[in-house]
Amino acid sequence: MTAQEQATRGETTGRLAITLWDFSWYTQAGPGEPFADLDRAFAETVERGFNTVRICAMPFLLFSGLVQDPDSLHVRGLGEDFGQRTRWYNVRGGYKLDGSRRLVELFEAAARYDCRVIVSSWEYQQSPSFADTDAWHRALAAVPAPDRAEAMAEALAGLLDFLTERGLADRVAYVEVHNEVDNCSLVPSDGGSHYGRLRAPLGRAVDLLRSRHPRVPVTYSLGEPWPRELDDLPEQAQIAHFHFYVYGVLGALYEAVGLGHGTEPAPATAAWPTPELARMLRTDAPPFSDYQPDEPWRLQATGIPRELFYAHDWVDPDRWDLWLYENYQSHREAMRETLAEWVDSVADFARRRQVPAVLGESVVGYTPLLTRFEEDAVGKDIAEFVVDRCLDAGYQGVVLTSNAAPHHPMWHTDAVWMRRVNARVTAG
Repeated sequence: MTAQEQATRGETTGRLAITLWDFSWYTQAGPGEPFADLDRAFAETVERGFNTVRICAMPFLLFSGLVQDPDSLHVRGLGEDFGQRTRWYNVRGGYKLDGSRRLVELFEAAARYDCRVIVSSWEYQQSPSFADTDAWHRALAAVPAPDRAEAMAEALAGLLDFLTERGLADRVAYVEVHNEVDNCSLVPSDGGSHYGRLRAPLGRAVDLLRSRHPRVPVTYSLGEPWPRELDDLPEQAQIAHFHFYVYGVLGALYEAVGLGHGTEPAPATAAWPTPELARMLRTDAPPFSDYQPDEPWRLQATGIPRELFYAHDWVDPDRWDLWLYENYQSHREAMRETLAEWVDSVADFARRRQVPAVLGESVVGYTPLLTRFEEDAVGKDIAEFVVDRCLDAGYQGVVLTSNAAPHHPMWHTDAVWMRRVNARVTAG
């Protein structure tokens, strides 16, 4: 089969064992940080059985032409302590980033280690919050909402041109117009169906990319599946890429401490922190009213509420995990049933569309950086349940858990487990 035929049918070569590098591959790249040495990061990735990394490739920043001096980005955190115990936000920064050079270095390293790259963007979600100024964030916001998906597709096409000119495009497994297009401001909600609003703008964006680069499979990624609305999705995508965050017992804890998650809004509370959260906080937690990022625009650029940062930064990890263990049993079967429904409904949808299915993020939900519920026995059991069901259903690619990556603690504590489960992924 030629590459052209493969792209037309939306196929990738071999199963993808995915590790989620997101935007951290450039926001945690300072001296001594997880991605300071890309060769080391790829060597550890291959050692753990992965063959694919999924990244925010900064397409809008680097290739839209709408951000001044895109290769002169200074990376910085949200504040001195703000976000430092929150996953993905524990960014110190303090260095200048030449984004184009960094992109080339990543793809060259991927070639050396025979890894594939899933190209995406988190720019309408988190990425610009780690810049030294709000210029990137403002440029994204200035694009009229109906035009954003096509603007991102144009930028991605420019990125693929850039890689092709350097002989690196063969490393691309496929391209996503954006991460979680149903849960970000790329296509703002219009009050209609969860997926129906995506059809026109994403259909045009995928068509644009496919016309510019017909040899590269194109799709978009989606948050938690809405099985009854799957057929409302745009038909042009060549990969059915979804994320499964079941929450369950974690969702119950979020509700108890006064937080929302995904499409679930925060519950009404008489006071915040709630009494449940107050009992879990570290003794050195500051008053919530005093806990702010350095600049207000950084919260706007993340979409993450200040309450979540406060809870994740200042909760005692053992108390958080203990609550989950004490309450897990009553949620166990419902969590499994939900995950099984999601796996099977996406597999059926992919068969109807005649495209591969990929699980790109998973599995329990968003936990504080130093907690271990998802990494220890229960979390691993849930992750393996999902991985095995995906493999039985014929998925083309699977992530073990979103936390199985160089910038999360389990990278160094659970390498044997990753290697063992990834061997099942790549055996097919």
